[in-house]
Parts: sequence; structure tokens; C-alpha cells
Amino acid sequence: MTGQNDDDASSAPNGVLRGVLAAAVTGRADPVPADRPWPVLLRWTRYIGIGRLPYGFVVNVVGVALTIALAAGTNSLLATPQLVHVPPPAPPGPPLPMDRPDELVRLIVSIAVTLPLALRDRHPLGAWRISFVAMAVIPAGQWLTVPYVPAGTIVAIVCLYTVAVRCARDITIGVGLLSLAGVWIKDVRTAGGATVLLLLALVVGYAVRLRNTSRMQLAEQRRELAEQEKRHQAAEAVLTERQRIARELHDVVAHHMSMIAIQAEAAPYKVDAVPDETRKDLSEIRATALDALTEMRRILGVLRSEDGAETAPQPSLERLDELVAHARGAGLAVSARLGGDLAGLPPGVGLTAYRILQEALSNAMRHAPGSRVAVAAVREDGILRLGVVNGPPGDGHVPTPSPEGTGHGLVGMRERVSMLGGEVSARPTADGGFAVNATLPVKARAAT
Repeated sequence: MTGQNDDDASSAPNGVLRGVLAAAVTGRADPVPADRPWPVLLRWTRYIGIGRLPYGFVVNVVGVALTIALAAGTNSLLATPQLVHVPPPAPPGPPLPMDRPDELVRLIVSIAVTLPLALRDRHPLGAWRISFVAMAVIPAGQWLTVPYVPAGTIVAIVCLYTVAVRCARDITIGVGLLSLAGVWIKDVRTAGGATVLLLLALVVGYAVRLRNTSRMQLAEQRRELAEQEKRHQAAEAVLTERQRIARELHDVVAHHMSMIAIQAEAAPYKVDAVPDETRKDLSEIRATALDALTEMRRILGVLRSEDGAETAPQPSLERLDELVAHARGAGLAVSARLGGDLAGLPPGVGLTAYRILQEALSNAMRHAPGSRVAVAAVREDGILRLGVVNGPPGDGHVPTPSPEGTGHGLVGMRERVSMLGGEVSARPTADGGFAVNATLPVKARAAT
């Protein structure tokens, strides 16, 4: 424990020295934010046009304008003779005018004490360094009745505030220590008041920095939560669609397993003389099919709806006319192109094709109401080609935004097509519409 305290005690002076060194030479301020919003109290300026400009640009323009104005005022102040009273025990007499600096010196002094104001937004630490040196070396008391040039005092306080907002804590501490040492060395009589002003600027600036940092951290956490929620919704949509696919395929496979069991049971009665061995094999086939059907229903039963099994037959392209009629009833101008043997598709392929066309037409109803839609379903060379291409929304029609938490229809399409080894693409068209195209391999049924 003692060793740890010794390390802390020894590291404290080192930390102060590093802060002073960073403030004087090595330190760097945080970069200027790329897109700074206008403060709430200044957003009314949008009504006069200024608030429509980038905030950083306006800040720098105003800084340059104030710098020019303060430099001109300082130059004029230094050119005005300052009256001082001769201290006792000198004989009484009229106040004597102080010597005026020549024009070049006045110009250099005026620029040196006000230039940091124009630089402090882009280079706050560099602006403070210039202000610190200028206030330290300029003997304002030779020309004025105060030890500091008034404009330089204002600029120095603004630079200290900006440093506290834009620099790390150790740099801010180093800047504060150097500034306090400077005012006490330069003029002890005014050092007390100067100390209060310096500390006030640093404390207020650092409080603003803490508030801004907290806001940025909170915004970053919100972005991360939003991304996590988005990923969660996408994963949930995939799982939901897979459950739906599993339920539908269960119905398709269950139908075939039932047919196998029925045919195996009926086969011995179609022929008069069936060997006992064949009869036994058919009986085993039937028993195996029934066992497989029971086991499949048990395993996939959890994917059924809570209110019971879905008993409606699974759709296929034989019900394509219903889809087209429904889309036309919703205001779409649908044209359909069909080709090949669509009635003889395997149940899984037919079901997938129906769901793809159903989802694509639903998207067209929501996002392109009143548009022209071309639907194609063509079977050739062992490939079923599907296409739904819609144009932009019709005149006077407004697209319906998707409800919150939806928008995963394309995920379901890809899941279904991937299951069958096919391909699907969905992309905008040049005329502002949308096109969905899919290809599904179709295996020919074995001849019976």
C-alpha cells in the first residue's frame, strides 16, 4: 500500500510537468468538428439567412471581423495620449501626457494582442500561446494606466475558454498554471482579479467540454443500440421466415409421405398373386413411412401456430390468377406472361415461386401504387424464371411507408431461393421503379 502511495505522489508532479510541457510546446487541441450544429439560441438566424450557412464558417468570419475591429480600436487607443498624475513629492502641476509609441510599434502591438481571436477556432492552443507571449512581453503600462492592453485581456480570456473546451484535461491544467504564473509575475496588484477571470474562463470551458463529451458518448451509445436492434430485427426476420418455410414444407412433405404409405398399403391388392416376401416389404415400407410422418410431425410441431395446425392447402402457381386479380383490385395495371408447364411444378418449387411473386406484388402495392407492373413466370430447360417489374407510382398516388419493424420481405425471398439452390436479385430500375427477378431449378419428376 505504501509503495502505491509513493508512486501516486511521484506521478503527480510528473503529470503537472507533462501538462505544462504540452501546453507550452507539444500539446494539440481536438480537431474542429466536421459538421457543427447551430446553438439553440442562435437558430433564429435561419430566418434572416445567416443561420443557413455552416456554423464553423460563420464563427471564423465573425472572429476575423472582431479581430479587425479590436485591432483598429487598440491602435486608436495607443495613439491617444494618456494622462497620468505626477506622484508626490514632486511639485504640483498639470497632468503630463505620456509618450506615444510610433505608428509601427502601435500596429505591431495591436495585431499581436488581437490576432489570436481570429485563430482560436482553428488553432485554440496556438492562439493561446501567441496571446500569452504578447501579454507577457508588451509593456502596456508605459503607454496606458493599466498593465494590460484591454483588447488583449478580452482575447486572452476567450482563448482560455476555447482551450478548456477543445483540449484534454492535462493540457488545460498546464495552460491554467502558466497563465496564473504569468499574471502574478507581471503585476501583483491586479493578479487577484486576473486570477478570478482566468479560473472562471477555464472552469466554464471545461464544464462545456464535459457536457459535449457526455452528449457524444450518449449519441454513440444510441447509434450502437440502433445498429444492434437492426441486426436483431434482421436475425429475427430470418428465423421467422425459416419457421414459416419449415411449416409450409412440412405440409408438402407430409402429403408425399402419406401418399407413399397409402400406395404401399394398396399395392398388394392390385395384383392377385403377390409373393409373401414382396407383401412383407410393402408392409415395411408403409410402416416406415407412417413412422417417419409421425416423427416429422412431432419434431416440427413446435413450429405450428399456437392456436393449432394450419390446415389450408399450400398455394402454388396454380393460384397466380388470384394474385394478379388482387393486385389489379388494389389499383395496379398488371400484365402477366406465363410459359411452360407451370401446373406440373414440384410442390416446393411451386410454393416458393408463389411466395416470391406474392411478396413482390405486395411491395409494388405499398411503394408504387397505381404503377404498371409486368409479371413473368416461365419454365424452360429445367429452370423456372420469375420476374416482377414495376414502374414509379402513378399520378396522384402516394407510397405507403412500411410499418416499423417490417421491411424484411427480401430476406424471406433469399431464404426460400437459397433453400432450392436458385438465385434472386432485387434492384431499382432506371425509371424509378423496382425489379425482382429469380431463377429456380426444377428437377423433373421420375416416370411412374
